[in-house]
Formats: sequence, structure tokens, C-alpha cells
Amino acid sequence: MVPENQTQFSDFILLLFSENPDQEGPLFGLFLSLYLVTMVGNLFIMLAISSDSHLHTPMYFLLCNLSFVDTCVVTTTVPKMLVSFKTQNKAIPYTDCLTQMFFFTLFVVLDHFLLTSMAYDRFVAICHPLNYAVMMSSWFCGLLVILSWSLALLVAFLLCLMVTRLCFCTNHQIHHFFCDLPEIMKLSCSDTLINYILMYFVSGLLGFIPLMAVLYSYIQICSSIIKIPSAQGKYKAFSTCGSHLCVVSLFYGTIFGVYWTSSFTKTTWKSSVVSALYAVVTPMLNPFIYTLRNKDIKTALRRLMSRKTSSQ
Repeated sequence: MVPENQTQFSDFILLLFSENPDQEGPLFGLFLSLYLVTMVGNLFIMLAISSDSHLHTPMYFLLCNLSFVDTCVVTTTVPKMLVSFKTQNKAIPYTDCLTQMFFFTLFVVLDHFLLTSMAYDRFVAICHPLNYAVMMSSWFCGLLVILSWSLALLVAFLLCLMVTRLCFCTNHQIHHFFCDLPEIMKLSCSDTLINYILMYFVSGLLGFIPLMAVLYSYIQICSSIIKIPSAQGKYKAFSTCGSHLCVVSLFYGTIFGVYWTSSFTKTTWKSSVVSALYAVVTPMLNPFIYTLRNKDIKTALRRLMSRKTSSQ
């Protein structure tokens, strides 16, 4: 429900990265390339996993879901930005802004939960290998994904619902390349105390609990790997979770970098660049991390490409 005072204006203005029109052409090419690479890379991983029966395991089921969510993260922000660069129209309607905010929050929260689920999967595989089939059964993996979606939908709906109670009087310029929740709240001329309390409470829970779960999993994993007598066995055990550890480090590192930067700098194009690291660059790098460090994914991709070639 849109507040009555929203009838006084229809659009927010996304200031993107630069007010210099000469820089918008190169930025359009850069983000178009990043978007295409992200879509193609994650699409190949999803196709490889779904088409290869050897990869129908809990680890790759969760990875397939992560790749899907990564494509959704960039799709909520980059296409609108590309259109703005091309048309020179930086306006975004209020309802579209809320919609973009909702879906971006939804998919980022999903990333948190899926990465935590993948950490639990690696914990069970290395620390409890004999019970892996029971503890990570297909129904349990499905339950993890359904629960992740349900919680993410609840969080995104609650945070965006609270935005509809805010009033926006004169300043409608968003110093960002998409409708990010904190940036929208800065523009409000009404009392945002409840919104900030809710946002920090939810962010604290989503930042602390999943991160602690991931850290606990890897502490137990490292403890189990140390007990393996042979160096080859240690390498094999660690290689099964190396890709996930890289993705987790990249994901949390960029997010903490965004909040660290926003806490000590004013809202300028620099903070937008830092935000692009986790909103655009991280989803693009994930397929490369899993492809370069995972022999099973490489093999599945080669089989997929050979099938495509033979069918032509």
C-alpha cells in the first residue's frame, strides 16, 4: 500500500556512477559485458549439473540453486542500469523502485542461506562421511531450499513493507545505481527510527547467525582434516570445500567492505562502485571459482559441450 503523500511525485532519480555523460558509454559496455558473462557462466553450471547424473548430489543441487540466485541478483539491478545509460533516463517509478528493492533483498538473503547450507553440507561430508547419505538426504536438501526461500521472502516483504510507511518530500535523488534499502531510507522526511532498528536487527541476525554457522562448520572441517594421516588425504578433503570457502570469503568480504565504506565515507560514486563488487562482480566470479577448482564441473561441462557439438 502506497502512502497518500506519494501522489506528490511519481519517480525517484538514480544517479548511477557518474554525472559525466562521456563516461556512460564505457560504463554501459563494461556492465553489459559483466552481465552477459554472469548469465552465461551460471547458465552453463546449471545446465551441466542438471544434465549430468553424476552431479545429482546434495552439494551440486545447492550449487545449482546458488547459480540461479546469482543470475537473479544481477538481473534485478543491471538491466535497469543499462537502459538508463542508453536512454539517458535515470528516473525509476516509486512502485518499480520498491519492486527492485524487494527482489534484490530477497536474492541477497537467499545467498546467505544457501552458502550456509553448502557449508553444512561440506561439514557433514568431511566430519560425518558414513552418515552423509542419511543426514543430507534429498528431502532434507529440498527442505533446506524451501526454508531458505520462505525466510528470505519473509525478510524482504517485512523490510519493504516498512518502507511504504515513509514520506518523501523534496529529495528524490538516489546516490546509487539501484534502489537499495539504506539509500531509500536516507531520502525520507519522516521518522525512520523504527525502520533503522528493524533493518539493523535483521541485518545483524542475517550477518551473525549464518556467518557463525559457516565459521563453526569450517572449524570442525579443519579439525577433521588435521587428523587425516596422509598429505594426499588432507588435500583431497580440503579440495572438496576449497571452492565454497573462496565464494564465502568473496561474498562476506565484499558485503563487509560495502558497510565499512558506507560508514566512513559520504554517499558518492565510490560507495556505488564498492556496492557493485557484491551486487555484480561476485555473482560473475562464482562460476569461474567453481569451474576452475572443481574437476567434476569441468568434466560435466566438457560432456555438455561435446553433446552440443555432436548434435549440430
